[in-house]
Amino acid sequence: MEKIIPSDIRYSDLAGKRFNKRFTGKPEYVCLPESTRDVVQAVQEAVNSKRRPVVRSGGHCLEGFVSDPAVQVLIDISLMTGVYYDAEKAAFAVEAGATVGEMYRRLFLGWGVVLPAGEHPGIGIGGHILGGAFGFLCREYGLAADYLYGIELVTVDASGKAFSVIATREANDPNRELWWAHTGGGGGNFGIVTRYWLRSPDVDGTDPFTALPKAPASVSIFRLAWDWKDFDESSFSRLVQNFGSWSLQHSGPDSPYTQLFSTLFLGHRNLGKIEIKGLSTAADAHSLIDGHLAAVAAPLDLHYTLQIEESPWLRFALNPFPELFQPGFDNVQAKVKDAFFRQPFTDSQITTAYKYLTAAAPIGGMLGMATYGGKVNTISPAATASAQRDCIMDVACNTGWVDPAGAAPSLDWVRNFYKDLFSGSGGVPVPNQQTDGSMINHPDTDHASPEWNQSGIPWYTLYYKENYPRLQRVKAAWDPLNIFHHALSIRAAD
Repeated sequence: MEKIIPSDIRYSDLAGKRFNKRFTGKPEYVCLPESTRDVVQAVQEAVNSKRRPVVRSGGHCLEGFVSDPAVQVLIDISLMTGVYYDAEKAAFAVEAGATVGEMYRRLFLGWGVVLPAGEHPGIGIGGHILGGAFGFLCREYGLAADYLYGIELVTVDASGKAFSVIATREANDPNRELWWAHTGGGGGNFGIVTRYWLRSPDVDGTDPFTALPKAPASVSIFRLAWDWKDFDESSFSRLVQNFGSWSLQHSGPDSPYTQLFSTLFLGHRNLGKIEIKGLSTAADAHSLIDGHLAAVAAPLDLHYTLQIEESPWLRFALNPFPELFQPGFDNVQAKVKDAFFRQPFTDSQITTAYKYLTAAAPIGGMLGMATYGGKVNTISPAATASAQRDCIMDVACNTGWVDPAGAAPSLDWVRNFYKDLFSGSGGVPVPNQQTDGSMINHPDTDHASPEWNQSGIPWYTLYYKENYPRLQRVKAAWDPLNIFHHALSIRAAD
């Protein structure tokens, strides 16, 4: 297998393929494997030469786990893109270099089915599913990891030998714990996933047309927008309260609104607008949208614009809310700080949000609040490695900049915003009655910093809760030399 070095014309494209331009790595060489055997070879050569390897699928890691100056060998699996039905396992096989969009396209055109996964079609499947993976359909169908039947993994044993192994959810599979760790354990921990097998947990037959949920026939998309200048602190507070109350009321799997997903975008006031964007796949979608907005938006009695449009499922899935991923999106430097909520914002948190979102600062940032729960909340916290199973919202403080001069003020703003939002729990969303930690697919190295996490609760509890010791045992068993590691990787128990 060829090694692409810095003098190769392909190197700059490969080394620079990353969403978050905050981080820059310069590996000694890049490998482009086309098979699991190639990945084994690439890992073995890295281990033999005592070089540190990392894997990349889509390049959308929010932290510098892949684009790390300490990384010497980058194994880019983006040529491994197969999507097919594996009759022997009665499950869909998806190679880990495929993107979310390509997976959606192949599953829909081939069999009319869908896996509930992420929102941006360019995300790579490789690092996505194993972190849980939530998206537009999670309230209706759950997390992508809930459909994980098996994995193929390349890792390294205690003698330094690279090898591949298959692990499934079958009760009699001796490697079942390795499968379990990939249902929310996060990327870069145990080895390199080269292939996933996906099947609904309640399906035993061999018909590919029923192995995964049937895809929606169409999607009703809604966009609502207010002018920020029409809001004062009182109306802002009512909006956040309304959204939180609705999310709490409709987070259960028996809610008639499980087929509706929405996000409240509370942009900084200098961005000019406050927005809600969402969708419904239900036959009575317009009724659900009307009910949602009647509870959240109408009580404010403020003028807003509303657009509702219909789209075939695949067209939407391959280009969802294009205004969110407009030109320039791939040039951004960003910081995202994520939190799960079990209860709505407190009055104090709303006051904090208003303060930061109206601060006189040239900031491009926002607070995003996404509906959560539904089918996600039907799974036991220990059944998968995705432990947060009774939440109502996923919330994030975000900022981004292009000009290097924007880095310091943007980072200062978002970090202090988040810290003050959770001032009652040491600056982070500790698992308690109101909050429930963070999502490992949205990693934040600040959680491991005593400057920003003053809770006394370690970063790994924020992500994994009571599942962490079990993940540590898997780590010790399957990556005993700690070949695969990063700033927030699972550490084997001492």
